[in-house]
Amino acid sequence: MRSTSNPAFRNLPTQQGGYATFDRSGGGMMGGASAYAGAQTSHVDPSRATQETGRPITIDDIVQKTAISGGLALIAGFLTVWSGFTILALPAFIVGLVVALIVIFRQKPSAPLTLTYSGAMGVALGGISAMFPGVALQAVIGTAGVFFGMLVVYKTGAVRVTPRFTKWMMGALIGVVVLMLANLVMSFFVGGGLGLRDGSPLAILFSLVVIGVAAFSLLLDFDAADNAVKSGVPEKYSWYIAFGLMTTLVWLYIEIFRLLTYFQGD
Repeated sequence: MRSTSNPAFRNLPTQQGGYATFDRSGGGMMGGASAYAGAQTSHVDPSRATQETGRPITIDDIVQKTAISGGLALIAGFLTVWSGFTILALPAFIVGLVVALIVIFRQKPSAPLTLTYSGAMGVALGGISAMFPGVALQAVIGTAGVFFGMLVVYKTGAVRVTPRFTKWMMGALIGVVVLMLANLVMSFFVGGGLGLRDGSPLAILFSLVVIGVAAFSLLLDFDAADNAVKSGVPEKYSWYIAFGLMTTLVWLYIEIFRLLTYFQGD
């Protein structure tokens, strides 16, 4: 089974005793923390994986769990904006990050943890989105559009997920993470850091590159999910896949939202 860029997918056992992989990055404070969480790796003991029981996972299981998780995030974000409790954004993001690390390292699928992550990140993104309501709606539409667009690309085979493609994507992800961390560190000493997040033409170009990397990393996630179905892993691992896809979508939303705010002059 090929590697994906998603940490949760490293915890997917297969009937052959292997696993899929997973990794994620983002931008700014929220994206930078997501990048750190996504860079972590964990594995499933092959001997334990072969002892897993339960009916085989199906595409319907993945669609259902992902829809529930995404729907919860949208509802949480909407309620945060509607209620005006945007002060909850930072604590919610911290909760989401902690839960993400727990899911990655405990190596066991968990519906409550996946839903907690989705709800917490929904509140966090709702809090930052309240500053630009119009931009938030555009970012939601843009994220959904990229998601379904890349799904069509994957299903039609327009871009094939090969070992070479995976290596290129991993290299791109590492490069993006390094640049974001360098920009964050430099911002403590020089105003604006490396100029990758200040709304300048360079920042716009960087955001477009990051959005492209995030979009194409969805292909790796789809491939990992597809291989999980073909390998017949237990149904409960659909929550891992839902969690992995949610982290990608959160990252993608943050980057699209950030890019759109540049054109608002902030």
